[in-house]
Amino acid sequence: MFFLFPKIYEKYLARQIYTNFFFILFALVALFIFFDYLNEVNNLRGNYTNYLAFLHILLKSPSRLVELIPMAALIGAIYVFAQMASQSEFTILRMAGLNTSKGLWTLFKIGIPIIVCTFTLSEWVGPYCDTKAEEMRSNALNEALGNSLKTGTWIKDKLSDPDGDGPRKPGIRFVNVGSIKNRGEISAIRMYEFDENRHLQIIREAQSGSYDERGFWNLTKVTETRVIEQSQPNPLDTKYRTVRTSFPIQRLQSEVTPDILAVLLISPERMSIFNLNRFIEHLVDNKQDSKTYELALWKKLIYPFTTLVMLCLALPFGYLHARSGGISLKVFGGIILGISFILFNTLFSHIGLLGSWPPLMTAILPLGVYLMMAIIALVWVSRK
Repeated sequence: MFFLFPKIYEKYLARQIYTNFFFILFALVALFIFFDYLNEVNNLRGNYTNYLAFLHILLKSPSRLVELIPMAALIGAIYVFAQMASQSEFTILRMAGLNTSKGLWTLFKIGIPIIVCTFTLSEWVGPYCDTKAEEMRSNALNEALGNSLKTGTWIKDKLSDPDGDGPRKPGIRFVNVGSIKNRGEISAIRMYEFDENRHLQIIREAQSGSYDERGFWNLTKVTETRVIEQSQPNPLDTKYRTVRTSFPIQRLQSEVTPDILAVLLISPERMSIFNLNRFIEHLVDNKQDSKTYELALWKKLIYPFTTLVMLCLALPFGYLHARSGGISLKVFGGIILGISFILFNTLFSHIGLLGSWPPLMTAILPLGVYLMMAIIALVWVSRK
């Protein structure tokens, strides 16, 4: 890693920042794991023991790491620069030729490994561990996964041939899944199929379903009710009859795959970019609102670079001398600054969704505001 830092002062800064960063990150994660465990204790019952609750919290810790990395980088860098300023080390570096641009370039190189680590945790490790944690918890508590409503999870789907196997046809299908046991098994299924004129055609109920390797759902204990319109002389006096049929097993083609169902197990902010993109395509293809997931996608892409902005915010603290305040006061200021960014970012996301703002603007504007604050602070301290 230190091949990125050919100069002695760069190695020194990198070593100091990384050491404090990992120490503070460990302390923050341990603190949040403790609070999460206290919150999870209320759910202990049956097979869900203290051991499983603690394991559940540990499995969700990679996503917690992603949330805390920028704050840990900010606090660690502020502590390093404040300590160097109090001992006049930063003043000596400035007299030796370390100007603001060189300092920012060094911090950029220091932030590269942290960005790679953040992206890896956010894209692969975090979503996988979150899904496993929810599956483990639901199995221990004997609860269903993915119940976003009391009636289960509702998904919009497209139609194929009458038996569900063949080319796509006009119409729409609404799928209600009572529970998701794992990625490929569902239960308590109801389907409502409408034609292109939004007339109800079929109501299908199934006890359970499993997904096979060929891309079909194999439904068991299926009851299918077909609604057939009867010809009448008066078009305003429409009458219908129903035909009810039962099948022990029915094979159905659907665009609702286990990958889409897996997306529903965790919050959009903790999904991978790949799953978010696929689910957005599914929503757009079915003419559903995708702004929440588009915002989560852009925040996911931008979030790793938050560390760079936090490091830039820390650099001005190196220009403040000891008489401007103690190290503890500066570290406290860094904590407040990090918390304010998290609160502002969360608040701005909700405002953007309520105001139907473009997802990219909503995701990038909070980071842009704090980057501007860092630039203004650097200009001010360098001229002082």
